[in-house]
Amino acid sequence: MKGFNDSKGTSRRDFVRQSGLLAGGIMAAPLMSNANYYSGADDTIKVALIGCGGRGTGAAMQALSTTQNVKLVAMADAFRDRIDGCYKAITNEENSEKGKNIKSKVDVPEERKFVGFDAYLKAIPLADVVILSTPPGFRPIHFEEAVKQNKHIFMEKPVATDPAGVQRVLAAAAEAKKKKLNVVVGLQRHYQNSYRELFKRKDLIGDITSAQAWWNNDGVWVNKRKPEQTEMEYQMRNWYYFVWLCGDHITEQHIHNIDVINWFKGGYPVKAQGMGGREVRKGKDHGEIFDHHFVEFEYADGSILNSQCRHIKGTSARVDEQFMGTKGRIHCGKANIVDHKGKVLYQFDKKGENNPYQSEHDELFAAIAKGEYKFADAENGAMSSMTSILGRMATYSGQVIPMEKALNSGINLQPAVYDFAAAPPVLPGPDGFYKVAVPGVTKYV
Repeated sequence: MKGFNDSKGTSRRDFVRQSGLLAGGIMAAPLMSNANYYSGADDTIKVALIGCGGRGTGAAMQALSTTQNVKLVAMADAFRDRIDGCYKAITNEENSEKGKNIKSKVDVPEERKFVGFDAYLKAIPLADVVILSTPPGFRPIHFEEAVKQNKHIFMEKPVATDPAGVQRVLAAAAEAKKKKLNVVVGLQRHYQNSYRELFKRKDLIGDITSAQAWWNNDGVWVNKRKPEQTEMEYQMRNWYYFVWLCGDHITEQHIHNIDVINWFKGGYPVKAQGMGGREVRKGKDHGEIFDHHFVEFEYADGSILNSQCRHIKGTSARVDEQFMGTKGRIHCGKANIVDHKGKVLYQFDKKGENNPYQSEHDELFAAIAKGEYKFADAENGAMSSMTSILGRMATYSGQVIPMEKALNSGINLQPAVYDFAAAPPVLPGPDGFYKVAVPGVTKYV
């Protein structure tokens, strides 16, 4: 699980002093990132960006837009053109408007631009905070390394694409807690004002008896194969369509909605069953993923989440969540709570809405600057990722899949060797098409 992404502050001193350690003892936790001991406006919180595609670029700009004294000091990606595109975007003068002055917070000379599968190993040691924004299949090994090197972490969702990866993240999350390393996962609804206010008032609907979640839209980009590419490079460039890299769109995108249900339910499903397939997205460049999934997740109390995601042009679009309870309903998209007669019990004032993508970074870097340990998102990020993987396993197989068996299955989709000349885990047939899961034939547990 290694790799690099394809997705789309001003410092005055050199390093954050490690002055909080006491001779003969280490407070309550093992040696931590220097950023744990950030102690003044003139100290610098150094950031390394691992994965320089679109989302990595956005995450870096959000980190550099916080009010703390943040500086980007290293960049890593499997592809040099990704680094170049990202660097150009974040040093663009237009991004320095409204007093953000992002360009002045970038200090990444050529010698700190690292390219290749092992680039993350070179960038992580240089920072106090690491942003992990590669394709999700690589997230577990990057997260493990960042925790090993005692770094605070922002990592994009999902945090794994297979059960073995989820287990690695869970183990590293436990270590991060011991070391008091702040970890924020890009499941941004947890940082969105309207969702936070709805969560505070969820008891207004009584016991949650069922829920619905949607991620239905036209779909995303396709990067077509080029003659000079090896199979490994092609799949990494077109990563969204390969399960070992992306997890399928139920994991890469629909995880947001699934995670909201888990959050409000205060737990994770115990089993899942569902259906899905490839109705229109059937080309060679569409790899092996489905274009629609419908999953029935069952929780320990018997309540059901009906979850649907679809990537088909010309169909109805909706990205939303809804809860049904014994006393009423929560409509997340409308940001309100109503009783069974339709009476509004609570309505969030949209004037109070925030940009949750920015708030994630604002809150993370504020905590680091104060030397506080506040965020431990990795465990939930792992289990919500696993929930989406469970749904994929159910739709691919057409079977009822228990969470415990799936989580402990040891299924590992990652390649044996990470090299552009190596074979990825799936290969096209003689006709150029990839093998696709067949419900009733594909087996898991």
